[in-house]
Amino acid sequence: MNKFPKFSLENQNGETVSNESLTGTTVIYFYPKDNTPGCTTQACDMRDSMADLNDLGVTVYGVSGDSKKKHQNFIEKHDLNFDLLVDEGFELSSELGVYGPKKAFGKEFDGITRTTFVVDENSNILKQFDNVKASEHAEELKKFLKEG
Repeated sequence: MNKFPKFSLENQNGETVSNESLTGTTVIYFYPKDNTPGCTTQACDMRDSMADLNDLGVTVYGVSGDSKKKHQNFIEKHDLNFDLLVDEGFELSSELGVYGPKKAFGKEFDGITRTTFVVDENSNILKQFDNVKASEHAEELKKFLKEG
């Protein structure tokens, strides 16, 4: 897949974000659930890396199946400085192949696999990071963006 699919999702404030909203380089990262240990680690790492990412002209969006209210609570609790998008029906995550069967603690269930896309203003996918490690990802991302 070379193009990020057409999408239109609401952020935590009910504002619509779509392909037309993308300017410059955008990081769209998919994560399983707000306020879980790995997702909190990843979000806080992104938050702490935001100055560097902004210096590189990058916009960041996190995406999960959580509601606007859960996203608002997650942002407030951890002082996040980027928008979280609502994919409650998992349409976008399914289309990208990042939603499906998972296994954890011996149980099988459907969920989002931690995946990040770097896209340009024309929705071209510049890089896809699969099976992202929550605690190392912000550094890995900055390295890729700096080296281009």
